[in-house]
Amino acid sequence: MTETSLARDVGQVVLSSRPLSWINTAFPFAAAYLASTGRVDAVLVVGTIFFLVPYNLLMYGINDVFDYESDLRNPRKGGAEGALLDPRLHRATAAAGILTAVPFVVALALLAGPGHPWSLPVLAVSLFAVVAYSVPRLRFKERPLLDSATSSTHFVSPAVFGLVCAGAAFTPALVALLAAFFLWGMASHAFGAVQDVVPDREAGIASIATALGAAATVRLAIGLWAAAGLFMLLTAWPGPLAAVLALPYIGAAWPWRAVSDERAHMANAGWRGFLWLNYLCGFVVTMLLILWVTIR
Repeated sequence: MTETSLARDVGQVVLSSRPLSWINTAFPFAAAYLASTGRVDAVLVVGTIFFLVPYNLLMYGINDVFDYESDLRNPRKGGAEGALLDPRLHRATAAAGILTAVPFVVALALLAGPGHPWSLPVLAVSLFAVVAYSVPRLRFKERPLLDSATSSTHFVSPAVFGLVCAGAAFTPALVALLAAFFLWGMASHAFGAVQDVVPDREAGIASIATALGAAATVRLAIGLWAAAGLFMLLTAWPGPLAAVLALPYIGAAWPWRAVSDERAHMANAGWRGFLWLNYLCGFVVTMLLILWVTIR
């Protein structure tokens, strides 16, 4: 194998981890832990690196391996929204995900486990959700509603892990915040599934969108985002200000509320807007978090 082909293969494996979305799992952990403890330590550094790269390589790499047949029919694969993995890289991609994750999991167990016993079950649930979403027999991604709930767990569980490692008290306001985040995650997954209705059906893959249909799924996502905004009103100040962040997501999905299954692929335009909305809204959330820490 030439140096050029090796670099290309490595690049394809890295692409399978969805670099554009790395921040979506690392930020919840880091923000939850840092806001709760106010310190930078080994748990924060190791956990942030883990949820930034190895976690995503494990999660999305496994997904791309077992979704290869569907991805062949999906024109949006092969870029920022997921690699179209060459079959000869499937084993290497799965191995890369496992081998990069294991050292971090062991380190986190040793660093956080002794002082916070609940951290280990939370981390176990997080890793189980990562694997169960895609692997044969379990394949939670093919169980409508459970697919969206599992996908949301991928993003909420790092935050819960950070809170548990920090010894945070789960007050009603904090539970409301986590509920809002979970509903946001379900809505995001459901809306993302709409654009793949046709290739998923052609590959015999079930999803919340193939079960409910494209239009009904978009309307469900809008409802879940609205519910997330309402839950934010129950959080500690200045959390209620973040309730308005539900509106741009609803706005991105609104034009597709009546889209037919045959034209569902066109919802990709809304999905691409959603990806950039995450960065904008993430910035606002960061500012609110800083304000909360300042006035706490």
